[in-house]
Amino acid sequence: MIGVDVGGTFTDVVAIEDGKIKTVKVATDVRTTERGVLKGAEEIGVEAAEVFNHASTHGLNAVITRRLPKIAFLTTEGHRDILDIGRTWRPVEGLMNPAWRRSYGDANRPLVPRYLRRGIRERLTADGGVLIPLDEDQTRAELAVLRRCGVEGVAICLINAYVNDYHEERLRQLVQEELGDIPVSISSEVSPLAKEFARASTTVVDVFMRLIYGEYTRRLDAGLRELKFTGDLNFADCAAQLVRSDVAMEHPFRIVFAGPAAGTVSSAHFGSLIGARNLLCADVGGTSCDISMVTDGAPFVNTTFELEHDLIVNALSNEISSIGAGGGSLVTINAAGELKVGPGSAGADPGPACYGIGGTQPATTDTCLLMGIIDPDGFAGGRMKLDPELSRQAFEALDTKLSFEQRVSYAFNIGINNIAEGVTNIAIQHGVDPRDYSLVAYGAAGPMLLPAVLDLVHAAEVIVPPHPGLFSALGLVSTDLVYADSRSAYTLLTAEAAESIDKVYRSMEQRLSERLKDADRGKVTFVRSFDGRLAGQTWETPFIAVPNGEITAEGVEQMVANFHEAYAERSGNKFEALPVQGVTYRVQAVVNADKVEYPVLPERPAGERPEPTRTLTIRYLTDEDLPAHEYQRADLRAGDQIPGPAVVREPLSTTFLVPGQTAHVGSHGELRIRKA
Repeated sequence: MIGVDVGGTFTDVVAIEDGKIKTVKVATDVRTTERGVLKGAEEIGVEAAEVFNHASTHGLNAVITRRLPKIAFLTTEGHRDILDIGRTWRPVEGLMNPAWRRSYGDANRPLVPRYLRRGIRERLTADGGVLIPLDEDQTRAELAVLRRCGVEGVAICLINAYVNDYHEERLRQLVQEELGDIPVSISSEVSPLAKEFARASTTVVDVFMRLIYGEYTRRLDAGLRELKFTGDLNFADCAAQLVRSDVAMEHPFRIVFAGPAAGTVSSAHFGSLIGARNLLCADVGGTSCDISMVTDGAPFVNTTFELEHDLIVNALSNEISSIGAGGGSLVTINAAGELKVGPGSAGADPGPACYGIGGTQPATTDTCLLMGIIDPDGFAGGRMKLDPELSRQAFEALDTKLSFEQRVSYAFNIGINNIAEGVTNIAIQHGVDPRDYSLVAYGAAGPMLLPAVLDLVHAAEVIVPPHPGLFSALGLVSTDLVYADSRSAYTLLTAEAAESIDKVYRSMEQRLSERLKDADRGKVTFVRSFDGRLAGQTWETPFIAVPNGEITAEGVEQMVANFHEAYAERSGNKFEALPVQGVTYRVQAVVNADKVEYPVLPERPAGERPEPTRTLTIRYLTDEDLPAHEYQRADLRAGDQIPGPAVVREPLSTTFLVPGQTAHVGSHGELRIRKA
């Protein structure tokens, strides 16, 4: 099994062969992404693999940076501004700011400029009836405009099309007649769910992902076959569940946020092995810190997620909050003379100043190098040699009256506090006490920074898992193959509705069965759920259990009972006298896959202790220099204890224990860091 996580700075590759974990880390080629993937695949030996599981932030980064192809958006006449209006929600920082504008609106980097959003004369009623027939002459005139504009794809979202897809289907045919064979996504296929804006934004993102990943997938698959790979190429979705690449490309919006989600699944899988079921997960890479939560062994899953504030995608996803805090986070001085860390990043090119490839601004990596935490000769498994003098020059060039020592010290502490704030916000949002949770530190920079966060967030401990620099990639070999479908239909859950609900579930299960390989049909498990609400409510309670088999009057009664139990658990109240309305019906076809197994670490003979390789000097952490022992993680054994300050090195990551902490080595080689 091979798992590949393509990040903005590095591409992480892991292989599981004969129970052993092999790892490779290569620089991401941001212009031709598959090159880095194929380089890592060749280095790790892809020809022997049965599956190649892939996750990437390439599409996500394209949306965030607006490096997007030119597409058009067709909707019902009078609704062309739905993408600009959004849900009209404002973030807290924008509530009292009259100048605030949403990031994707017409006034600020729109995904689809207004002149490419065209209204089509048609209208369906809420029950799917035709109020205004589709005006094909007017449609062809609008498409002639788009042809002159040279659009590369078209997103179609007509009002109430999730109930009746007739107009969208015909409109797609007209687009292909007038504009040729270009990618076209229709909302009734992509996201046949209620709530117009979320359906529209999801369809737009789907077209972008078709254009970004379509040719990429073909090049990647061809490159793997040239390397003698004969197995299955799978893509991870936003919940880090796997799906065959050809099926993923049918609706690629589901893979836009796959990379960060894999780390949450990896944390949940590893946590179950070591008895840690409540986790705050922090993936600190070169560009960002992605924070998520696992409660009672399961990731927190949402029915939608935001790419940016209020930019909604209708896909099941692990809830992840991203902040600009990573090894590449730039240290700058703002107009008020304050020292800031992030959210800007040096990335892989030009990278931090110490890389010596053109970067002139200091980054968090420069900070830790000057402090003595990072080994300049052993960075990235010894593949890169860092230059501390360039880091010093970058800090000295900052326009501030702070002393050099203060610049470095403040940069470290501000970066730590940024991460602590992000972790604390996640805990507060979910109403949990961090003291009941372990903080999982992974990503190349996670083990270096997270132990210093421990006292700020008051978590129970910090867990550094094996191979933390490639831990998200390990999540891709820690998950199952899952095909999903969903439908919206506002239905009061009464005995009379049993037949229509049964028909919805059976049609979805039939459609999913057709996607399965013959070998998987005998081991598939269908998991049903629905999103429901009390009649008259606006928002739904998601993931209510639905009985298997034929939905009868008794089955509907069970659905209602399950809703009231779930509603009471979430809200603390139960209103059994009120009728329940089903809104969205969901099915997952789950095919269990082999998962990574972590070897048990042997214990050290009685009376022996781990021996440090040398003594380092840690500077700028306190007013005085601190001596710290350095250990090689490969030399540690189960049961070892390491007092801080200390540095634990491994090929692709560095763990830094601050004074007053002790690391206990667990049975699978994990470091469990607690206050001494």
